Amino acid sequence: MTRRERATAFGPATVGNAAVGFDILGFATDSVGDRVTVRRIDDPTVEIGEISGVVDELPREASKNTATVGLLKIIEDFELSFGFRVDIEKGIDLGSGMGGSAASAVAAVVAAAALIDREFTASELFGYALAGEAVASGAAHGDNVAPCLLGGLTLIRSLVPMEVIQVPVPSSICCVLVKPEIRVDTREARELIPEAFDLPTIVGQTTNLSGFIAGCYRGDLELIGASLKDILIEPHRAPLIKGFSQVRSEALSAGALGCSISGSGPSVFAWCDGEEDGRKVEEAMIQAFADEGVGARGWTAPVNQRGAYLVDRK
Repeated sequence: MTRRERATAFGPATVGNAAVGFDILGFATDSVGDRVTVRRIDDPTVEIGEISGVVDELPREASKNTATVGLLKIIEDFELSFGFRVDIEKGIDLGSGMGGSAASAVAAVVAAAALIDREFTASELFGYALAGEAVASGAAHGDNVAPCLLGGLTLIRSLVPMEVIQVPVPSSICCVLVKPEIRVDTREARELIPEAFDLPTIVGQTTNLSGFIAGCYRGDLELIGASLKDILIEPHRAPLIKGFSQVRSEALSAGALGCSISGSGPSVFAWCDGEEDGRKVEEAMIQAFADEGVGARGWTAPVNQRGAYLVDRK
């Protein structure tokens, strides 16, 4: 059997929290993503090679780079006699709220796993990618890692052991993702969240989360739209995004079912009924940012049901 020397994997962008499920809910999109190429090297260590794409400056130390932390753990856990050289092609900007750290981490472990003579479970890959995500955000949360790895809309019931529920998404749903020319640091955004919330807010958010999940299972777009409202986290993070309130208002006026912050921001997402509505909503959101003096770029695409995958393997 010919030994595999190189593999490249793609990790799609993701929307963490999905408005109503802080740290437990997220979905993948068919918009952009990261590509990571992993090559075998003789020494049982990890080297970082070329960094390209929309980002060209990342930590060069393997223990501090989100794409390589998981690979170090793989070498240690399986006592590998070889290591990896990692090239990273970033399609997702840093601090964009589009799951860039998860995309690199997931793509790296998927590519590395293809070079090892054993079958990895989804739970194992999830754990190694999660280690990389923790380096980037300062906390181990799987709402980006799970949908990036598995695709679709995922609900995290447990990190260890991994228990992820894949929630069905109505086939007509289209996601609009708009990234303004603003950067929000994930750690900073997490620090804005209060340590405690009043009971009525908790009940209201729980109601929205329940209604959103029920709407997805029933294919009830009206219920999804009525429930896709974040009253828990969004109010505390919205001030970081200039023009957010207007962008959200214009998205809803243009036909969006719901609109909220993608992950920690500054990207903003909306769910729409079909691509035609999605294009109108995307245009309205970009214009609303422009009215506030903020440039923005947008994507309109279905929810990605595939997750990370190998691009090539040699």
